[in-house]
Amino acid sequence: MLIPNQKIDFPFFKESGIDLYIKREDLIHPHISGNKFRKLKYNLVEAKRQGHSTLLTFGGAFSNHIAATACAGKEAGLKTIGVIRGEELEEGWQDNPTLKLASEHGMRFHFVSRSDYRTKGTDLFLYKLKMTFDDFYLLPEGGTNDLAIKGCQEILMEADNKYDFICCAVGTGGTIAGLINSAQPHQKVLGFPALKGDFLTSEIQKLTDSEDWDLMQDYHFGGYAKITAELADFINHFKQKTGIPLDPIYTGKMVFGIFDLIKKGFFNPGTQILAIHTGGLQGIKGMNQILKQKNLPLLDL
Repeated sequence: MLIPNQKIDFPFFKESGIDLYIKREDLIHPHISGNKFRKLKYNLVEAKRQGHSTLLTFGGAFSNHIAATACAGKEAGLKTIGVIRGEELEEGWQDNPTLKLASEHGMRFHFVSRSDYRTKGTDLFLYKLKMTFDDFYLLPEGGTNDLAIKGCQEILMEADNKYDFICCAVGTGGTIAGLINSAQPHQKVLGFPALKGDFLTSEIQKLTDSEDWDLMQDYHFGGYAKITAELADFINHFKQKTGIPLDPIYTGKMVFGIFDLIKKGFFNPGTQILAIHTGGLQGIKGMNQILKQKNLPLLDL
């Protein structure tokens, strides 16, 4: 699968002597794009190999993983169940763009309280799910497991060996682990966490033996799914100048961070950077609902 790398031209790049390219993984599929396609690829194969007919996974109200799993399941001929965080969503979920999309692709929902959701990794929680839904292939929240990492290792191609830095947004750590495992010795991988806190460092280290990577912790904008007028304006301006849409949860924060690091002289002149567009664009509609309520700038669709 040949995914194009699109060069980004802004005046201050030339002044800094930096070349930035974005790998357009968002173009893989209308609904199963970016890292979600990569994470699901081998899990779908394994689910069928084991003889399962149903996928079950977890996510929040605007989860890219929930939407992608529903769409991938339908294309693969598998039923899907989404365990959704927040029992208050059970009433009126049809107004939620992400859940509506997932439902249109056949996903059944199981809404649980936030306190119960925090126990989703326990044997008791999984036992109750099996009693309710019988047999299913379990996908973790965010889709990260060994097979997901295997899929993400295929993001980088031989033609990408010329880049000095590989950048990606970080959620559960599976995508960056795959990139770290497949990066060349001369390449450094930089992750831009969408979540607040430094706990991700230890989580990622469990998934890879390499140490040639780092997390840029200053671009989460307050935490997961948090957004400011500054970030919204940046995303809209970037799209107007490049034609590339960015999602506000992950890629928008990553590209904002890369721009800021370039301006601060973090990268040496002559550096070539490849940023991975991990998709997630379905979340823009839901985020605009929140931005409208907060009287913040809406994101261009």
